Amino acid sequence: MSDDQAPVDEMDMAPEAEDAAQEIEALKLEVAALKDQVFRYAAEAENTKRRAEREMNDARAYAIQKFARDLLGAADNLSRATAMSPRDSQDPAVTNYIIGVEMTEKELLAAFERNGLKKIEPAKGEKFDPHLHQAVMEQPSTEVAAGGVIQFLQAGYELMGRLIRPAMVAVAAKGSTAPGSAEPSSGGGSNPYAGANAEADGSGGSVDIKS
Repeated sequence: MSDDQAPVDEMDMAPEAEDAAQEIEALKLEVAALKDQVFRYAAEAENTKRRAEREMNDARAYAIQKFARDLLGAADNLSRATAMSPRDSQDPAVTNYIIGVEMTEKELLAAFERNGLKKIEPAKGEKFDPHLHQAVMEQPSTEVAAGGVIQFLQAGYELMGRLIRPAMVAVAAKGSTAPGSAEPSSGGGSNPYAGANAEADGSGGSVDIKS
């Protein structure tokens, strides 16, 4: 190869190198775009999976909600039966009968628990929660501060975090004070146990004063 031909060859190769560099840059951009697309597809798949799981749980909860609510009457009757049973009876037949009823109630409540149906039993003095409790009675009290639960009347239930039935309670009226509690403020007639809005669907939180 002569000296006169060398510059010509280098000039011929310059456009090819430039084309190769442009092609490499284009491939890099394409790879980056494909990676971004893969990540977006993966995120979308994960969101779809989570949405499907949530919908499946909601469907399961809805499917057993009515059935669970229908069983609450049986649970209430068993609870009343055990509460009123003559435990001091000397008759073996009566004693065995009471034990059988108690075992039936225990097994029913265990079945509720296994399937996500949890009992709501507010203790005396617990603050009234309009999302979980229903006030059916209001009484003055010297043991419980205003807005607290005086007496638990009927168990409530929630299914997988969704209220099925509010617990029925009696609450301390405005002006009630517990030993060591602060004096109630002189607010303008506000309901002491209506501190939060009830659920939009109307389940729980209702205040039905009957006395």
